[in-house]
Amino acid sequence: MGLDQIAYAKEHGTEDQQDITTWRKHPNLQGYMETLWRKRGGEGEFNCVSVELSAEDIYKLEDIVHWGKLPKTRGFFYGGDSDAYYKDEDLEFCSKALTLLSQGKKVYYSSWW
Repeated sequence: MGLDQIAYAKEHGTEDQQDITTWRKHPNLQGYMETLWRKRGGEGEFNCVSVELSAEDIYKLEDIVHWGKLPKTRGFFYGGDSDAYYKDEDLEFCSKALTLLSQGKKVYYSSWW
């Protein structure tokens, strides 16, 4: 058991999902996404819910990852700090997500533990 995370894209009006990136036990990314979800009215446990990401969210994430400023986050199933391990993958995700958004797709993040 542990924190599993995925980013995916969807065409408007379809249920077809295009996986972009997956992570395993990247707690500080989880903290960033939970903060977005709560700012948008999310309540309760941040588990098995999706957060839609805008280009602004992705640009901000890209900057935070680049400078090593993801919020320190802990959780029983989350694992330890893995920012350095995932840095290149996080930046690649940002690039892919921005491309998909520019093509009119919606980008989401989801996780479960």
